[in-house]
Amino acid sequence: MIQYALKCAEGHAFDSWFKSAEAFDKLAAAGLVQCAICGSAQVEKAMMTPRVSPGRKAADPAPDSTPERPLSQPASPAEQAIAELRRKVEENSDYVGKNFASEARAIHEGAAPQRPIYGEARAEDARALIEDGVPVAPLPFTPNRKTN
Repeated sequence: MIQYALKCAEGHAFDSWFKSAEAFDKLAAAGLVQCAICGSAQVEKAMMTPRVSPGRKAADPAPDSTPERPLSQPASPAEQAIAELRRKVEENSDYVGKNFASEARAIHEGAAPQRPIYGEARAEDARALIEDGVPVAPLPFTPNRKTN
């Protein structure tokens, strides 16, 4: 296993584990490595410092030193708000994937049970839903794809 520090095109920094360097390259080329903050698939390796274990007799860090924030945590208040929104949507809604447009239409027409859903839709499908009076709204993040 290898851990990489990553950054997306929007400048968000996060980290992730991969089976190997080749596994990262393969997943990134397929667009399956996504930003943990905004969901962007435009992700690249960031500059990393090597992890070196201190010697057995290494001194403890200075008591007044402040710990760094974990790379996978949102940095700004806006990122924190988006992360909280994502958490609430994922906890309280059903992910319907690329079937979002047809499922939203079925719920609106009464052919499917009423429930909160989220997923992915092409722009023209979303536009058709709005024109037909189906209440939908874009999310400020890309849904996590369940690949396993």
